[in-house]
Amino acid sequence: NMLQRLGGEEVTDINTPLQPLIGSCFSFQWEEVSGYDDAMNPIRTYQVCNVRELNQNNWLRSDFIPRKDVLRVYVEMKFTVRDCNSIPNIPGSCKETFNLFYYESDSDSATATSPFWMENPYVKVDTIAPDESFSMLETGRVNTKVRSFGPLSRAGFYLAFQDLGACMSLISVRVFYKKCSTTIANFAVFPETATGAEATSLVIAPGTCVPNALEVSVPLKLYCNGDGEWMVPVGACTCSSGFESAMKDTQCQGDPGTFKSKQGDSFCLPCPANSRASSGASSVCSCRNGYYRSDADSPDSPCTTVPSAPRSVISSVNETSLVLEWSDPRDLGGREDIFYNVICKKCLPERGMCSRCDDNVDISPRHLGLTQRRVAVRNLQAHTQYSFEIQAMNGVSNKSPYTPQFSAVNITTNQAAPSAVPIVHLMAATVSTMSLSWLPPEKPNGIILDYEIKYHEKDQGEAIAHTMTAQRSNARIEGLKARTPYVVQVRARTVAGYGRYSSPADFSTNFKNDDQKSWHDQLPLIVGSATAAFVFIIAVVVIAIIHFPVLATESPIVTPGMKVYIDPFTYEDPNEAVREFAKEIDVSCVKIEEVIGAGEFGEVCRGRLKLPGRREIIVAIKTLKVGYTDRQRRDFLSEASIMGQFDHPNIIRLEGVVTKSRPVMIVTEFMENGALDSFLRLNDGQFTVIQLVGMLRGIAAGMKYLSDMNYVHRDLAARNILVNSNLVCKVSDFGLSRFLEDDPSDPTYTSSLGGKIPIRWTAPEAIAYRKFTSASDVWSYGIVMWEVMSYGERPYWDMSNQDVINAVEQDYRLPPPMDCPTALHQLMLDCWVKERNLRPKFTQIVATLDKLIRNAASLKVVTNSTQSTGVSQPLLDRCVPDYTTFTTVGDWLDAIKMSRYRDNFVNAGFASFDLVAQMTAEDLLRIGVTLAGHQKKILGSIQDMRLQMNQTLPVQV
Repeated sequence: NMLQRLGGEEVTDINTPLQPLIGSCFSFQWEEVSGYDDAMNPIRTYQVCNVRELNQNNWLRSDFIPRKDVLRVYVEMKFTVRDCNSIPNIPGSCKETFNLFYYESDSDSATATSPFWMENPYVKVDTIAPDESFSMLETGRVNTKVRSFGPLSRAGFYLAFQDLGACMSLISVRVFYKKCSTTIANFAVFPETATGAEATSLVIAPGTCVPNALEVSVPLKLYCNGDGEWMVPVGACTCSSGFESAMKDTQCQGDPGTFKSKQGDSFCLPCPANSRASSGASSVCSCRNGYYRSDADSPDSPCTTVPSAPRSVISSVNETSLVLEWSDPRDLGGREDIFYNVICKKCLPERGMCSRCDDNVDISPRHLGLTQRRVAVRNLQAHTQYSFEIQAMNGVSNKSPYTPQFSAVNITTNQAAPSAVPIVHLMAATVSTMSLSWLPPEKPNGIILDYEIKYHEKDQGEAIAHTMTAQRSNARIEGLKARTPYVVQVRARTVAGYGRYSSPADFSTNFKNDDQKSWHDQLPLIVGSATAAFVFIIAVVVIAIIHFPVLATESPIVTPGMKVYIDPFTYEDPNEAVREFAKEIDVSCVKIEEVIGAGEFGEVCRGRLKLPGRREIIVAIKTLKVGYTDRQRRDFLSEASIMGQFDHPNIIRLEGVVTKSRPVMIVTEFMENGALDSFLRLNDGQFTVIQLVGMLRGIAAGMKYLSDMNYVHRDLAARNILVNSNLVCKVSDFGLSRFLEDDPSDPTYTSSLGGKIPIRWTAPEAIAYRKFTSASDVWSYGIVMWEVMSYGERPYWDMSNQDVINAVEQDYRLPPPMDCPTALHQLMLDCWVKERNLRPKFTQIVATLDKLIRNAASLKVVTNSTQSTGVSQPLLDRCVPDYTTFTTVGDWLDAIKMSRYRDNFVNAGFASFDLVAQMTAEDLLRIGVTLAGHQKKILGSIQDMRLQMNQTLPVQV
């Protein structure tokens, strides 16, 4: 056959031809003859055999071959060569090889004389030698050889074959390229991609998610190697909500009647009870009529309905008080979060209507959101008809357009007379008068109309007693005998009549008209009463402190004479706590200069405070945003009520509050360097170990002070430590509202047992059982130590909160940061002991840090970060990034948080990992990495890279 290029299919695992040659080849001293192949089939070949003539230079050239987008071409040649020793009487110029050339051109412009028949302009590919040659007596053995060349850049090329004195036949030539065929991996489609210019080249092919799939990591790409094989997938897609994998993980499809609420690898599920899918690919099954999901229910939870009415309502009336009891509804609606509302209505039979009760009616423990099935109602009006509705509610009652089902009970109150008047006091006496005072009855059971005072001479009895009335709780009795003892009693009157008399009290008139003597006579009683009242107040405060400890779940031990923290939320009026613990500042003394951040309740500003008689100072000002609710104002000012009780150099100092004008403000000392975590990240590697330990000592001292006051912080973290210009660290952020309300915009705090908890900083018992104590603060302090020694690294890196909980439960503890002294990491581990009673107290922590600071040599013993910390380390490999997972040097710098030097590396030519692995400290200094801490971090990662390179074995992809 004539020399030709065969056309055909395009596949990935075999040699792939391009397209047929057009026309015949140009030959010079080559002849086109007929012959037979190995199977004795007739073929046409090009042959040459001018071996008897010297200085042979015979050329055979193909037609123009369009390149298209191919960068590297493969040539398969089948040929036979005769053994020179089998040819008699030939000169020594006989050869058994030929040369393969190519010539690139932008058009089909070759002629018989152009390009010149010589190497350059032709480019030599290789000298082709046979594996076997044949003699005259043997059948010609066909040799097959494959050669490749590239990169190609012109529109096309010619192939040329040069004979320098061989006796040979060129049977066939096939020109082909290699490619990676269209494929689907990780639910992403990667297009057909030709191989690179070199046999070792890797060509990146971008991917796109299959229909109904979304990216979970980017970029999506595959690498096509020189053999036309896909390798090293990067990025992935997963099926969207409502779709699941099908066709061997190459498609995402949805089935009718099923749903999938989240994007991911999970499968579609049948719709939960009382719901149905609206389409074949549903992310949620909608509830049937009359059934609902609450806002807290997950999409895969069944739909539920409202409960039926409560049963068996029992009422017990006692004059103007009432007790209501009832049983659970027969149908709870399929939910367990049942609660009850008690609606009180006062009825006017003559008008035939009922209206809501006044605020004076007391329903205990409350009238809304009851979880128990019993309430006590007090302060009802006498002889009045009331209607009480007991509503049964659950988590979906607010979704229903209908009124909650309820049971009603109608009652009519009786009128009770007032209770007895407490003890009567003699305020003054003369020879003929007595001035009396008393307290109203504890239970007036209505409006007091007046008081009746009954008195008689002590030795005459009640038979000749006198009475008088008074509109108020005091009276003056006149017309009495001098120096005579009298017995006095008082009772109150309402519309229901008189109540009981007070206990009899004996008083005497004076011998002479001497009011001053009367006051002296009563002085012991007045002093005694004041003393009793003072003792009573002290007792109430002590009982409140003992029975209502601040934030802690266990009763603290109070040392006599020690200042104890008082929870502002125990005050009936929160404003009273603010007035007691925070100094009011006139707004004219405060000047806001600049907004520096946003707080939970409003803006945080920098400003100046100039108080009378004091020099002007720079302060931080928290403002309460416009449109606040009473609860937001209370929660906002509660932080000031807390801070105002503290006085320690390592606790943020409260300057005062502004509550009598708008906006409401909290003014504190200004900390120039801001939050500790961001300050450390900004100054990575720039402090000595002694400086870092000094910061930790200050934090521990502040926490010791708080612990001694029986205050539990609950949210001790580097972000809540502020740093001033002298590197003094102060504990801050005493607001409690974050534990009361969920904020989905902040992933640091995760819901747990009814509140928000910073999982990565919180002790296991506090997460599981909300056991917040000083011991749980010690655990958090250990995490702060790790943050400081790692210069603001995120604890547990990119682990999810649930992974952190599971790891800590399995005794995993954070490894020592780079260059962390062994003694400090051991102190961290002591803070992370699972049994809270075995953790050190803050007093011990301060003493330990003082000892380390005095003995600086002990801080030079550094723990190897790859060694075991003495506990199980199932996730320790997260500390050392695997450089093989990164596409570029820039990605590696991002992973070790040194992305600021990306351009330095690229501009200096360190663009491959092989070059980076050879870098030294001098190289880093030369390209602009001048900070010692940054040099240490990069060189440490380079050392890990070298170890990984030595351990890396070839992998067949």
